[in-house]
Amino acid sequence: MQLAESMIEDWRAFTTNVSLADAVITGPAIIVTWGDGRVSPFHFMWLRDNCACNQCVHPLTREQVFEIADVPDDLAAQAASIGGAGALHVQWTDGHRSVYTPGWLRAHAYDDASRAERHRAGKAHPWAAEYGAALATFDWRDVEHDDAALHAWLSALRATGLTLLRGVPVEPGSVAAVARRISFIRESNFGVLFDVASKPMPDSNAYTSINLPPHTDLPTRELQPGLQFLHCLVNDAPGGDSIFIDGFALATHLREHEPDAFATLSSTAFEFWNKSATSDYRASAPIIALDGRGEVIEVRHANFLRGPIDAPLASMPAIYEAYRRFIELARDERFRVRHRLAAGEMWAFDNRRVLHARTEFDPQLGARHLQGCYIDRDELLSRIRVLERALPPGS
Repeated sequence: MQLAESMIEDWRAFTTNVSLADAVITGPAIIVTWGDGRVSPFHFMWLRDNCACNQCVHPLTREQVFEIADVPDDLAAQAASIGGAGALHVQWTDGHRSVYTPGWLRAHAYDDASRAERHRAGKAHPWAAEYGAALATFDWRDVEHDDAALHAWLSALRATGLTLLRGVPVEPGSVAAVARRISFIRESNFGVLFDVASKPMPDSNAYTSINLPPHTDLPTRELQPGLQFLHCLVNDAPGGDSIFIDGFALATHLREHEPDAFATLSSTAFEFWNKSATSDYRASAPIIALDGRGEVIEVRHANFLRGPIDAPLASMPAIYEAYRRFIELARDERFRVRHRLAAGEMWAFDNRRVLHARTEFDPQLGARHLQGCYIDRDELLSRIRVLERALPPGS
């Protein structure tokens, strides 16, 4: 192969204050030493797989066209050096040449220290009742027109899973404008927008005036909606307070203090059913979901939508002991944030993390009408990343 004419820039600019100090070919890898002393090995195949030249990446779509199976099995780096702009230059034994900027390499290095650094930066921040006094609150007028304010709101939502917007117009449909500031709305069997109010013929407990225990919405779906928005149009009825519990905090408490219950709830598939005259949704999944590193990434729970537990005979007592403990913790005031919504206020929360509840209200003594919608969690993350391309660092 010949030297590529140019490098295809990533959509995002990768910067770093740490320079490359040295690059040495050792065995099947190039060992990079950084200016701060960190050592990052990069295997030949990994580096070649991530070449960003215009032969390997399409210049318009910026998507890879090269496939790693197209290089020889014995591909090796023939030479490695630090060149212009402090980038790593590699000459391959098949004649191809690649260039890697220090910012990109630092952002994707896979030595233990670099991976741990990325993992710490991306971890969620569990909270308990004290978060109520420091609830991340934003003004809709700022978020509506200012991308820096939008980024601040979305970043808080990503970190804590629960935010409050004030100043949202008290008009039906306003919740859609808020959600679409992030992305398109996810439609469900309850519609694009749904109205939370007492109804004569309800198809959900949410559409009654009774107490709603802590739950996540639509645990009956293979993928629960990621974000939920609840906009208050009127709240004159006695009762009807909103209650929120960080499911990640409950999971952390169980993992640290009651590990057997944590293991049970993160490995046992619970049945969740949502049946009506026109639909029948069912999903089977643990209450606590873990990623490949064993970190909690989702909580799924709605007691009023549970089907009978299907598990081995010997496991049933331990399952019920763990499940009862989870409900007890969700009732514990140490973990609860309570707030009564006023007209024009709107909750935005992570439905795959935060449990929400509602106290009973009396529809005979006043109206209570909330309007809501969903979008998926990855729409939030995508919007944050796109905003960060244009905003100054630290915005």
